[in-house]
Amino acid sequence: MFKLTSLNLNGIRSAATKGVVQWVEGHAPDCICVQEIKAQAADIAGKFEDLAGMKGHFHFAEKKGYSGVGVYSRHEPSDVVIGWGDTEFDAEGRYLELRFDTPKRKLSIISCYFPSGSSGEERQLAKFRFLAGFFPYLVQLKTTREFVLCGDINIAHQEKDLKNWRSNQKNSGFLPEERAWMTKLLDTSGPGCGLVDVYRQLQPDTTDACYTWWSNRGQAYANNVGWRLDYHLATPAIAALARTESIYKDVKFSDHAPITVDYDFTL
Repeated sequence: MFKLTSLNLNGIRSAATKGVVQWVEGHAPDCICVQEIKAQAADIAGKFEDLAGMKGHFHFAEKKGYSGVGVYSRHEPSDVVIGWGDTEFDAEGRYLELRFDTPKRKLSIISCYFPSGSSGEERQLAKFRFLAGFFPYLVQLKTTREFVLCGDINIAHQEKDLKNWRSNQKNSGFLPEERAWMTKLLDTSGPGCGLVDVYRQLQPDTTDACYTWWSNRGQAYANNVGWRLDYHLATPAIAALARTESIYKDVKFSDHAPITVDYDFTL
């Protein structure tokens, strides 16, 4: 089995003070994709290059204390791709792809952090630009290799993916345009990308149990007023190998919870 975890850290240094390193050591994934590390190379050096015996690879944002993604892996990749070729968003440190290619297989593990539009119209427009450009990139990537994209997508796809869907229909993360983008991404019958939402493949009907993010306002976490924003999005052949999923909520390392899927393959 290949155990793959995804976690938005909301700052790797902050998460470390809350016990994330010890949890990863005990959890023992083969690979963990992290987002929003909020650090630069100098902050990682000597502290976070490795995690629980896994070597880290990173895409840092140019802006200090902002965004940034990483992948820690027990296996050495055949190639590392930093950024997806968009100048605006590559400067924000949002995409890292580790390739594990063999003569018989082309496989990538991707950590991705989609923009949030919750701070205002300017960032929402940036989010729409990201979605518009990233879709054809994924379509093209799917024609050349199998992959799992793990990350904070910042979109709750369906009504069952957030607690208060009725009152959030005009809010970033649950806008009709964002949800339609996800529907198209997962569409296997038409001109969509045909990726698989692995969690929903394994747990098609969960509501309260599916949330991975809670606002820091009020008692959202205590009352489980959450959103499902963190995904494993896989090509169909890889998604077919997914066996079990879990969302860890016993200890809170950030405002997101780690989501893990066990896949029936090995690197």
